[in-house]
Amino acid sequence: MKRLLLVLVAAAFIAGGAVWLAWAGPGPAARPVAVTIAPGSTLTGAATALERAGAIGSARRFLLLARLFGGTGAIQAGEYRVPARTSARSLLNLLRSGRVTRLMVTIPEGMPSVLVAERLAAIPELTGPAPVPPEGSVLPDSYAYRRGEARTAVIARMQKAMDATLARLWAARSPRAPVASPEEAVILASIVEKETGVADERTMVAGVYANRLKVGMPLQADPTVIYPVTRGRPLGRRILRSELRAKNGYNTYASPGLPVGPIANPGRESIAAVLDPAPTDALYFVADGRGGHVFAATLAEHNANVRRWYAIRRARGEM
Repeated sequence: MKRLLLVLVAAAFIAGGAVWLAWAGPGPAARPVAVTIAPGSTLTGAATALERAGAIGSARRFLLLARLFGGTGAIQAGEYRVPARTSARSLLNLLRSGRVTRLMVTIPEGMPSVLVAERLAAIPELTGPAPVPPEGSVLPDSYAYRRGEARTAVIARMQKAMDATLARLWAARSPRAPVASPEEAVILASIVEKETGVADERTMVAGVYANRLKVGMPLQADPTVIYPVTRGRPLGRRILRSELRAKNGYNTYASPGLPVGPIANPGRESIAAVLDPAPTDALYFVADGRGGHVFAATLAEHNANVRRWYAIRRARGEM
């Protein structure tokens, strides 16, 4: 009798150890796997997804072990990256933690809408068409998206971010702002964005354009000449004289004032610069040869700066 009791106790320990090993021991996945838990999924649905991905051997066994050892706590929807050999216990903890894999897309400042659409179209995890959004309607930033999400939904999120940012910045605008509406702010900010890649110069460039608008002087911004030719893509050559003379609603050499619409999607800082430009008497600027610009209040000063810039280009063999 005593021997039988010992056998039964030993069998119980062995069985218990096997059950615990099934719960806390290494899982079957030989390599990392991605598992998507759909919104509203139950633990049963999650177990099915885990089994389908190969993260567990049996959904039924996982559910039994989870109810035996897992305690309480809701699982979180999302996409999870499951390391190789992850135990059932660790899987349940992962699903409850909400530490989902973040799929991200970045829209750089100044990216035109045609390239925004192309970037979204190239993401295989997104679905549906990628229409070209209206120029200037999306806010450059990094955005999270879900596997299987519609591209139009991501665009809508980018546009909502632009609307919110523009409303906030417009409400705090300076009396020096040279624009009469949020729409005009985006137009001018898109020019500022394309004219300088130096963050500290944005308010000065905005100040120059504010002064030009005030005195009725053409903005004479090269990017506005290029935009109707390429819709924001690189031109890849020098601007033609015929393009400088073309009247198309965008060319700020041929017509005074703002163009008819934005020429890119400006970022927060360029919009803020337009709505609070630097107090300056400068009317001109030209490249300084170091990646930035030099500013001038008079045409004579500007011409001298241009001559210095040409000398730098000749020394570099560019002219």
